[in-house]
Parts: sequence; structure tokens; C-alpha cells
Amino acid sequence: MHTLLVTGPGGAGKSTVATATALAAARQGRRVLLLTAEPTAATAPAPGPGPADGLRVARIDSGEDFRQELVALQERGSALLGMLGARPLAADELTELPGAEQFALLRALRRAAAEPATDLVVVDMPPLHQAVATLALPAQLRRYLARLLPAERQAARALRPVLAQLAGVPMPAQWLYEAAARWDEELAAVQAVVEAPGTQVRLVAEPGPAADAVLRPGVLGLALHRIAIGDLVLNRTVPGDSADPWVAGIAAQQRAFAKQWEAQEVPLTALPHLGRDPRGPDDLAGLAATEGFAAGPPRPRPEWAVDDRLAEDGVLVWCVPLPRAEKRELDLVRRGDELLLTVGPYRRIVPLPAALRRCTVSGAALAEDVLRIRFTPDPGLWPRTP
Repeated sequence: MHTLLVTGPGGAGKSTVATATALAAARQGRRVLLLTAEPTAATAPAPGPGPADGLRVARIDSGEDFRQELVALQERGSALLGMLGARPLAADELTELPGAEQFALLRALRRAAAEPATDLVVVDMPPLHQAVATLALPAQLRRYLARLLPAERQAARALRPVLAQLAGVPMPAQWLYEAAARWDEELAAVQAVVEAPGTQVRLVAEPGPAADAVLRPGVLGLALHRIAIGDLVLNRTVPGDSADPWVAGIAAQQRAFAKQWEAQEVPLTALPHLGRDPRGPDDLAGLAATEGFAAGPPRPRPEWAVDDRLAEDGVLVWCVPLPRAEKRELDLVRRGDELLLTVGPYRRIVPLPAALRRCTVSGAALAEDVLRIRFTPDPGLWPRTP
């Protein structure tokens, strides 16, 4: 199954592009599911050549999702709540908390991936910065759970009453470990979708300097989490041969933007400016029929290769692609068997490959959009050659 995550700077028309993308794929005969939080994005299949019977739309309602999840959590913990004398909250008095939108989207993505009768899932994501943070959540939360409630500690549950008496503090109850295991299982399912070979991002931007200022750090965030970019849709492009000086100036800016992103080897798809916001199925049909607009096959995930230079330089080099990164916005710290990487506003803690765990970090350099981290073998840990 192919999952296409549609995002970009706010106001770039990503919801319209997501809907048109789903429609274009359905007209190719694919079974498509569109996930969106926008109530107006889910228009009826547009008339025109080609069937769109394979298009289904599911609206992500974060408020309803939050209420259902919290009510279910109260039911599972009813015994504990009763012991504490707590009064459960009714569904109609619950209002969603900050962050509910991200978790609702991730749960919808997990459910969509489990549907066997779907060829393509198109997801209308939040704006780019928020989308990167949302996609990073499953791996981050799983790491927190593993550190705070390690699974191996469950083996000592029979000793908890004794340990509690010796330590003088209550020990974690079994229900907490069971809840952590359930959360980890759900997060692992979402993480598997995000990291699947068939998952990629379709970026949407109205070409120009303002879009570039948002896209550059966002693309770095996607690269940091090894999320593939399928293409960049240049939305609302204007004709370059206009006699109007104002329109001609905008066209020149758009051409410069396109040239800059072509150099990043990101496929570009241009959609024309309609002179107004798209209105209804007919406009969506026109956008969906644009040449080259239909989503192609997934591009491979970015590779973080380990370059063996032991014979030449006595080091192993971990190559991390970071398109258009700047040295001043990079930082890295080695912590045990993990590397803490900071790129602009984004941070990721990455487990080291097995060979690099037996090495020390001896330097790093950024060149040609690749961060090369040098590792020198630790003589006390590295196998000796006979």
C-alpha cells in the first residue's frame, strides 16, 4: 500500500491538492482513501472522463476522537478511579486538549493502514512544521516509554510488595505496565506506517521567497527523520508571458524558486492559478487532470550509509543527507549508544549502528548537503586483527 502525506506552508492550498490527488488516483482505477480534517475538502467525485468510484473520504474529528479515547481510558481504569474516590467525566463534558489533533491523525493513519481494500491513502496533513513534529511523535513516545517503564522490570512484579516495604515507597502497579505495553503496541503500528517504504510526502507550496523560508527547515526535518519526499507541487503558478509587469514579476520569482528546488533533485509539478480559489468538483477535476499531477511510485527512503574508510584513514564515516543545511544550525552529542542530532528547530535521538557503538566520535563535517560523522574504533572494544 502507498501512503501519501500532503503538507506544506499554511495557506498554500494543501487541502485542495490532497483532494485533487486522491481524485486523480481514483480515476486511474486505484482504491483511494482520503483522510482529512477539513469538512469542505471532502467533495463528491467530480464529473468528467474516468471513473472515481474507488474514492472514499474519512474525516478526522479530533474532538470526537479525544472524547472516545478518554472515556475508554476511564473504563479501563475504573477500579483505580473508584479506589481514589474519583468521579468519571461524561463524554459530553469533555473538550479536547492541545495535541489532540496530532494523536487523532496518527490513530486515523494506523486504522487506514490496516484496511486491506485500499491501494493509496492520501492524508491531508497539518502545515509543514507541525506535520514533521506529528510524524516524529510515535518514535519519540516509544523511547520515553522504554526508558520510564522498561519492559524487563515487569519480571520483578512478584517482588514489588517486598521492595515497597524495603524502599518505603509504592512500586509501579501491574496495570501501569500493561497500559504502557498497549500504548507501545499502538505507537509501533503508527511508526511502521511512517517508516514504511511506501510512505512519502507530497509538498505543496505557492512558489516564492516566503514559501522557501518555510520549506527549507521543513525539508531538513523530514530528512532528519528519513521521510522520503515524492515531489513538490508548485501551486497557483502564473503564466510567464504576461504583458502585465506585476504578473511578470511574480512569474520571474516563481521561475527562480523552481530552479532552486530543481537543483535539490526534487520532482516538481506545476498547477496553474485559477484566478480565484477552487470552487467545487469541476475545479478539482481540472486540477486532477493536470499533466504529471497523479502521484507516481514511492521514492526510496533516504539512506544513512556507513562508509568504511578503516584501511585508508582508520575511521568509519556515517553519512547523513541534510539538503540545504547550514553549519550554524547543526549540533550533535554522543550519549552511550545513541546520537543526539539537532538540525535547526528539529531534534532526533538516533540509535547507533552496531559497528559504530564500538567507536568514539572523532569529528564531523558538512559538505555537499551531507553531514559526515567520523568514528574512530575504540581499541578496547574493537576486535583485534590476527
